[in-house]
Amino acid sequence: MSDPYFQQLFAERIGGVNYGKGTEIYKFEKIKRAKRKALTDYPQRALVDFGIGENDAMAPESVRRVMVEEINRPENRGYADNGIALYKEAVARFMQRTFQVTLDPQKEINHCIGSKTALAMLPACFIDPGDVTLMTVPGYPVAGTHTRYYGGSVHRLPLLAENGFLPDLASIPADVRERAKLLVINYPNSPTGVVATRRFYEQVIQWALDNKVVVVQDAAHIILSYDGEPLSFLSVPGAKDVGVEIHSMSKGYDMIGWRIGWVCGNERIVQALADVKDNSDSGQFIAIQRAAAAALDDTSIPDRTREKYRRRLQKLVTMLSSAGFQCKMPGGTYFLYARAPSAARDGALFANAESASQYLITQHSIVTVPWDDAGPFLRFSVTYEADDERAEDALMAEALQRLTSAELKFN
Repeated sequence: MSDPYFQQLFAERIGGVNYGKGTEIYKFEKIKRAKRKALTDYPQRALVDFGIGENDAMAPESVRRVMVEEINRPENRGYADNGIALYKEAVARFMQRTFQVTLDPQKEINHCIGSKTALAMLPACFIDPGDVTLMTVPGYPVAGTHTRYYGGSVHRLPLLAENGFLPDLASIPADVRERAKLLVINYPNSPTGVVATRRFYEQVIQWALDNKVVVVQDAAHIILSYDGEPLSFLSVPGAKDVGVEIHSMSKGYDMIGWRIGWVCGNERIVQALADVKDNSDSGQFIAIQRAAAAALDDTSIPDRTREKYRRRLQKLVTMLSSAGFQCKMPGGTYFLYARAPSAARDGALFANAESASQYLITQHSIVTVPWDDAGPFLRFSVTYEADDERAEDALMAEALQRLTSAELKFN
């Protein structure tokens, strides 16, 4: 069958004339295929799924109740554009109450349809052909993808255990620093689970000033901070002079599918995002913004969510340690990042984390997400479905039995 005439018209940014013809399989598609194989080969053995990267619970009933009320109000039917004042004011209260960060709700806050859209739009504010976005790896690739769309390039900053999973800014070559416009960081970090220190943020701010780079701090997991109180980048003096922080209501408020978050910080950068956003979407449904505002004003919601995932992570650390993994309680997120095994009792050898992950899925029906960007690591998520603590304990026991039988070996 011949190609359609428009095969020659696809943009180079998505593959050009070869779009749709590649054979490379995306990591998460490989995981899906391995899960299907495990279910086919062992139909009586349930998957123990530590690979899911989204909250397992619905939004709280109180939030859903507000949504029900607001969805029937005719005044909420229209376009929201760059957000309603009610939501921005709730964000300002949240930032002040949680981080002691004072923001002008009209000038320094703008809602987004989830943090993903903000990460996609910010490169449009700054990146021209030849510019560079600095990004930590492993990590969420969206800002880098859109940087390339605009003719820019990405310089990867590996998160290494020996550096405490913090980027080494001093390692950036001079020619890259000169072309860099954005530094995208993410703390608490997904997938490593490390939280940033105030000292690290101070260094980032000074580095940004010295090199004239805009900082984008992705704080999607900030509510899930376990080492003391959550730390906002904007709570550090000077942060608002160099960048913005992106927040999500998915992780801390069980609002994954609601697609609501915000960008806050430097007034001019927030305005630039709003201008790009005006030409990209017409805002999130007003009823969702009103329900989200109610959620932000309920201090019990993030506390409950955080304690649930803290409990699950503590159980996971105990279980994996019993199975031979070297791991400890993460500082934040609902992920546990552990070095991958190198072999198993049956003679299987793992050249990298991906091969170890595929083995665990296909041979033991245990799902993890592999990362090989900065050493072979597996990401375990505690967002598995379990109705109560008894179900959590049963799942841990089953996982331990399977991992023990595998007799995994570590270098």
